[in-house]
Amino acid sequence: MRLLLIEDDVKIALFVSKGLKEAGFAVDHMENGEDGLHMALNEPYDVAVVDLMLPKIDGLTVIEEMRSSGINFPVLILSARRTVDDRVKGLTTGGDDYLTKPFAFSELLARVQALLRRSTGVSGSARLEVGGLVLDILSRKVERAGEAIELQPLEFSLLEYLMRNAGQVVSKTMIMEHVWDYNFNPETNVVEARICHLRDKIDRDFEDKLIQTIRGVGYVIKSDQ
Repeated sequence: MRLLLIEDDVKIALFVSKGLKEAGFAVDHMENGEDGLHMALNEPYDVAVVDLMLPKIDGLTVIEEMRSSGINFPVLILSARRTVDDRVKGLTTGGDDYLTKPFAFSELLARVQALLRRSTGVSGSARLEVGGLVLDILSRKVERAGEAIELQPLEFSLLEYLMRNAGQVVSKTMIMEHVWDYNFNPETNVVEARICHLRDKIDRDFEDKLIQTIRGVGYVIKSDQ
């Protein structure tokens, strides 16, 4: 899943980015509100983490502009402002959750995952299942027919995106936008290669092939049984 981080504190940003990438997110980091708003309005994200005290444009204005422009992905506010009034203002402006600094990364990750579950309609158990293939978002474990499947972080992110959209065809462009960050070169065939590797691990030993290619359109994960 693709996440926008708008944070001007370099140390915090590096710490959060590293942890989120290790958790399988594609992270785009912007150091000021102006650049962050530009990315939010022009790139497809699944969730954002936004500081309030930002250079150029403050975080509340960023969120307000996003919402007024019809941008609806969930936003976790990250701020040193701790009063009830600050939290209320952040949430009424358009934030979906509010985490005060200092914070534990484990809590930030849990809140981001909770926002994603609510926005995508995933059950509280955070388990995705298609045709006997089970992906647990929190434990980051995958199994099919009771057998564990070892995936690389990017393969896990790709499978998570497909399973969050089970039964729906997703194009190569959609996959690139949600699984890779904005520095990705769209001219490469890395999506096709990753799909091939994923199929080898997910479908090779099963009659029911879950990952299907819709020629000229994209890919879909579904069970035909």
